[in-house]
Amino acid sequence: MGFIKEFKEFALKGNVLDMAIGVIIGGAFGKIVSSLVDDILMPLVGVVTGNVDFNNLVYKFGEGDLAATLKYGVFIQNVVDFLIVALCIFLFVKGINKMNKKKEEPAPEEPAGPTQEELLAEIRDLLKKN
Repeated sequence: MGFIKEFKEFALKGNVLDMAIGVIIGGAFGKIVSSLVDDILMPLVGVVTGNVDFNNLVYKFGEGDLAATLKYGVFIQNVVDFLIVALCIFLFVKGINKMNKKKEEPAPEEPAGPTQEELLAEIRDLLKKN
């Protein structure tokens, strides 16, 4: 039973659960970005470039069954996918870091009152005048 208990403690730690949630959300986010690139951005880019369909951009080496096909249009789409995901992650991390800096900044210290020695010196000076 020690192994099962140890695994349960590991699997239910906050960091592991946070990571699992991040992976699931990341997968869903990846689908959204892929749809944005495939269904919105690339058709617009295609219109700007003269109705070029990037899925059909290929280069064939050879003829027949031995031909090798380079699908560079799909590669371009994947690069755009990556750049959008990288930009979003960068902006997200930048925002989190900015929020953390605000939390870490110490509250401005209130001006310190006079020290005990300063007060005693002031009282001494007042007594000398009288």
